[in-house]
Amino acid sequence: MQVLLGIIYHTIGGGFSGSFYMPFNKVRGWSWESYWIVGGLFSWLIVPPLAAYLTIPDFTGIIASADMSTKSITFLMGLLWGIGGLTYGLGVRFLGMSLGNSVVLGFTSAFGALVPPIYYNLHPVAGKASFTDMLGSAGGRLVLLGVLVCLIGIAISGRAGMLKEAELTDAEKKASVKEFSLTKGLVIAVISGILSAFFNYGIEAGEPLADQAVRQGSDPLFQNNVTYVVLLWGGLTTNFLWCMYLNARNGTFRDYTNPQTPITANILFAGIAGTMWFLQFFFYGMGESKLGNGASSWITHMATIILTANLWGLYLKEWSGVSSRTFRTFMAGLIVILISIVLVGIGNSL
Repeated sequence: MQVLLGIIYHTIGGGFSGSFYMPFNKVRGWSWESYWIVGGLFSWLIVPPLAAYLTIPDFTGIIASADMSTKSITFLMGLLWGIGGLTYGLGVRFLGMSLGNSVVLGFTSAFGALVPPIYYNLHPVAGKASFTDMLGSAGGRLVLLGVLVCLIGIAISGRAGMLKEAELTDAEKKASVKEFSLTKGLVIAVISGILSAFFNYGIEAGEPLADQAVRQGSDPLFQNNVTYVVLLWGGLTTNFLWCMYLNARNGTFRDYTNPQTPITANILFAGIAGTMWFLQFFFYGMGESKLGNGASSWITHMATIILTANLWGLYLKEWSGVSSRTFRTFMAGLIVILISIVLVGIGNSL
């Protein structure tokens, strides 16, 4: 029953994550950097403390009294993840929901499973499996096989993108994805996928915060909400600095006060997108409390996001107008990525 609840919570969280970019499509007259940071303020600054306040008594006291090294490492992982989160938005912007999410989340799935054990190889911690431990066990080797299969799936998805770019006219590309660019999108997606995986380690780095919340009487179901506050400060720092730079460079600070745009509606839709983004990890924390924060939780979460995002991609007709060969190639890449996720999950259970 606990495992089933964990899967349900991860599925809900993945559904929010796979859908959060949709409200951004309703924003009118604003540059990408403007609506991204408005949504980000809800994702990383407003909603996380609110969730912690509602579920973790004295969460501010827990953070204030925590060891500085714990907070520093958690913040650093958030900072690195923030680059991945920032480039995720660009990846979807240039590749669309289907291809963008498949490539980004494929890499995130793979590296999310690898980053923690590599860290524990360099800094051994009792009870935590290192990369060397993985090589020495059947389950660990199966996880590494899953990572390899994942990279193959990403390559197939990239091939589908190349076929799409060759087949569609510029007008058709713009109709399916407003700013479709395979080269830009793939480079950005690779960077995003690798760095986004650091969120998984950030949760582990902030485990002392979650443990203290439980010791003080918090429900373990919500224990990670205090960790998210510190972790997302790092993500906010990266995204805020970059978006402010783009606002200054592109002269788009006027977006926030431009009466020619629907300012209230834009803030509303960006806020909805940002809130939906955070809800993925609100439910991730609930699922993690049932399954543990190993590869199983991470991979289950990623699989649901990939499936949800691709359903949205089909709904938005991002693959309309391509040949059956190209569409089959894309579906093959998606299936291979999902197979890799299953392999990693099975390997972790061993």
